[in-house]
Parts: sequence; structure tokens; C-alpha cells
Amino acid sequence: MSKRDFYDVLGVPRGASTEQIKQAYKAKARILHPDRATDNPDAEAQFKEVNEAYTTLNDPQKKQLYDQFGHEALNAGDGGQGFSAAASGFGQFSDVFESFFSDIMDRGQKTSRGGDLRYNIRISLEEAFSGVKRSIEIAAGSHCTDCSGRGTAGGTSPATCSACGGSGRVRQHRGLFLYETTCSACGGNGTKIVNPCQTCSGSGRVVKKQRIAVEVPRGIETKSRIRIPGRGEAGMRTGMHGDLFVFVTVEDHPVFHRDGRDLFCRVPVSMVTAALGGHVEIPTIEGGRSKVKIHAGSQSGTRMRLARKGMPALRSAGQRGNLYVDLLVETPVELTARQVELLQEFEQAGVQANNPRSRGFTDKLKGFWGHSHKT
Repeated sequence: MSKRDFYDVLGVPRGASTEQIKQAYKAKARILHPDRATDNPDAEAQFKEVNEAYTTLNDPQKKQLYDQFGHEALNAGDGGQGFSAAASGFGQFSDVFESFFSDIMDRGQKTSRGGDLRYNIRISLEEAFSGVKRSIEIAAGSHCTDCSGRGTAGGTSPATCSACGGSGRVRQHRGLFLYETTCSACGGNGTKIVNPCQTCSGSGRVVKKQRIAVEVPRGIETKSRIRIPGRGEAGMRTGMHGDLFVFVTVEDHPVFHRDGRDLFCRVPVSMVTAALGGHVEIPTIEGGRSKVKIHAGSQSGTRMRLARKGMPALRSAGQRGNLYVDLLVETPVELTARQVELLQEFEQAGVQANNPRSRGFTDKLKGFWGHSHKT
């Protein structure tokens, strides 16, 4: 069976650059590696074909011979200008394969940086308006003071791991392939502690409680988070600290409802005030009061806007939202006999102009009923 053209195997055009050939090989190798393509029974044979194509086209001299003589150049052996790919190509493939999979291993290596911590706090709407300072207490891993975070006792130093020679990785051949994994003897650190610190048992860390001041900025909203660098867990063996993230929840308010920078407030007014007009005092989030004029004939749901009486913009000096006041006209309850009498007199003296919405609704009903009778 004739061999496929090496350019077709890698999926690159003739005249492709060395970088294009290398990238194409990496993409093919990632897909066809036998340990990855377990559902492809032909993966091993295809992987070898890709390897042979790359070994040839990545070498300038071999590529020139292949471009001139095709596959015959591979079969020329040592008797002429040709070469034996099977004999001479694996060393170069091994270097690339090692580099390729080392990149993958490096991305999986554990770092010495400590983990991040999370802390939840709840604040009032007033505190979100003005900003607040909170003191919180957390328990986190800190560097052991007895060994300065090294994990060794008496000022001694860790010993180089004999299994990996201090590299933190071990390599082993499986057939034609070279694998690189984290050293299990030292956990990838490259060293082993022979004489561990008694205080931290060789980890270089101890759990300590610490009190931290948190600055909550004005205008903050629920689900916002505050990052405090370097106040998370200490890293293993003098590794840098992680960060502390404080997640904020703004509690519901009994008077105001918040939507971003705007505040909303429902204010009850008497039926008389709504009918005749008047004034009502509105509370403001900063603790003051604002007098709002109620126009005669105001209805429930009438909305008024108090500009720049809402919440401040986060980290933006001077910018504030609005306060919206929704009127709720109250129907009087527990009436005295005299009040009932007065309301009955008012009802009898009323005209349609006093109740425009009722008149409009009645007209709609007449049209609806009239249509229903016809059908």
C-alpha cells in the first residue's frame, strides 16, 4: 500500500514554513495520541504516520530530499544521499514530543502561592450609602515563625529529592513514547524535609486567627466583593500569601427599595389630602426629611421624583441616583356614625366629573355588555 503524501498527513501546503509544520504536528499529536484517542482503534498507526511526516518535513535537508524524490528518499538507506527515517528520526521527534507534553505538565504543576479565602458580611442600606469600616476575624494558615516558613527544624535546609534530582518531575519511557509526571516522592517540590519543624510538622504553616480591617466603599451593592491582597492562606514553604475576598450583602430596608443607584418609597396619604392637595414629609436615606407637594386629585400610584436623593455611585464622587415616591391613597377605616353620614352626603352630592376613571370604566362596560347581548 502506497504511503500518503506527508504534506497531506499534516494538513499543510507544500512550501509551508517550519513553524506551520510544527503547529500542525502539535495539533495532530494532541488528537491522535493513543492515550487520548481511546475510542479510535487506528490512533496508534495514524500517530506514527504523523510522527514520520513531521520528522521528515521539519528537517531542512530531509525535507529537500523528500520534495525532490518523494518517499524513495526514505528507502534509499545509507547507500546514497537518502536516509532512514526509522533509524534517524526518533531523536528529533522525542525532543519535540518531550517539549510538547512538558508544556502540558507545567500547566498542571502546583504553585507555591497560598489559597484565596472568602468572608461574607452583611451591612445596612445606610452603611452602603455612607460607606463603613468593619473589623473581621479570620483563621488562616500563616508562615510558621519558629522555622520562618521553611518547614525545617534548627535552621537546617531541605534535602534534594533523590528520586527526581531536585527537578520535581520524573520521566519514563513507555515503548516509543516519553512521559513526564510530577515526582510522587517530593510532591513536585524537588526537595524533602529530613528534620521537620516540630511546631508546623514540616509544612511551614500554622493556623492563626487574625483581625483585619475592611473598608466598605459607599455605594456598594449586594454580591459585590472586596479584594484584600495578601491576606489569604500562606503558601507552602515561604510561598506568597493568597488573597482575601470579602463578599457583601446589603440588607433589605423597611422604608426604601433599591434598584441600582435609585431608591423607591411608598408613602400613604389620606383620602382628603389626595383630593384637596397638601404636603407630606418624605424620609431620605441620609437621615433627613424632604417636604413634597401633593397636587389636588392625586391618585394611588402617582410617582414623584426627588432628584439626587438616591444612592451614590460606587467610587464616583458627587454622582447620585434619584428617590422616587409612589403615593398610596388610603381608604379610611373604623368610621364613626358622623363620618359615615358625611361620606354618604358627599356621595349623594357627587357628580361624574369627580370620578373620571369610574366614568370611563362604566362606559367601557356598557360597550362590552351591549356587544355581549348582540352575540
